[in-house]
Amino acid sequence: MNIVGKRGWYFLFSAIILLPGIISMALPPGWTSGNSGLNPGIDFTSGSVLQISFDDPVDERQIKERFDALGHPEALIQKIGARSAFIRTNRLKEAVGDGLSEREIIERDLERTLGLQRAKVDFESVSPIIAGETVRNAFFAVLAASVFITGYIWYAFRRVPKPWRYGVSAILALVHDVVFVLGVFSILGKTINMEVNSMFIVAILIVAGYSVNDTIVVFDRIRENVVRHPDRGLDAMVNLSVIETIGRSLNTSFTTLFMLLAMLLLGGPSIRELLLAVALGTIVGTYSSIFIASQFLVIWDRGEIGWLLRRGRRSTAAAASGLLTLLGR
Repeated sequence: MNIVGKRGWYFLFSAIILLPGIISMALPPGWTSGNSGLNPGIDFTSGSVLQISFDDPVDERQIKERFDALGHPEALIQKIGARSAFIRTNRLKEAVGDGLSEREIIERDLERTLGLQRAKVDFESVSPIIAGETVRNAFFAVLAASVFITGYIWYAFRRVPKPWRYGVSAILALVHDVVFVLGVFSILGKTINMEVNSMFIVAILIVAGYSVNDTIVVFDRIRENVVRHPDRGLDAMVNLSVIETIGRSLNTSFTTLFMLLAMLLLGGPSIRELLLAVALGTIVGTYSSIFIASQFLVIWDRGEIGWLLRRGRRSTAAAASGLLTLLGR
């Protein structure tokens, strides 16, 4: 199996699957749903949180039906035991004049229909500032982790030629996987109004960790084969290593996906985005470790990166020249 020989097709396929998501994230506000980038949920905007208890056991569907009827279809509901629930929704309006506030209307409705225990209702507001700090901290955490990963791989692979390339290639695969998941959720936000919440940040961190873990499995076998056969070319060692590890990578990914699919079918809506993001990350992480990170080592070793950049510049120059010629006519 000459897997390495078809490396150009792998990068072309990655460009095809990444480009729609990148375009979706780059679209300015006003297109389709009116949001640029991702569609933020109430965790990233202002909102309200209620933790409530009921006299009898209820399920999420019953609570969701009541909130839909009261004009809050965006409400996220997570059961806590059989008789309690944690609910996040858009900011509830205060009372105007002698009227009732939205919170009071919701509590009275739930008390009448589902047996709400009004003495056990906790209410608070969600600030978008807190969510902004969380996103910023998560970004810096991923950035710091990328630096440490590069340094660790550089040290661990010190017995092979140019070990720092392995660290850079692993980070490239990580960025590839994260951008793919972000792009898919950007498209889903514009097409079916899927929102991202604080659990999405957790999912992105999980995807980053899985991506590096799967890449290291392949890289470690490459290191073993390079040390064992120093007289053979890197492309041959990468091809052999991929063939030797592809079965393990696929088996690990399939077992992980089966678990995630079961949780998607049985889990509640509050963790749906988390599970979907991790499932997408599992698929693309397996692909990138075999067909992106390892192949990037080969094109770097063979000096093909410079050739691709030069070819890209020539194509851009030719396109610009053709456009100027057309305009001149």
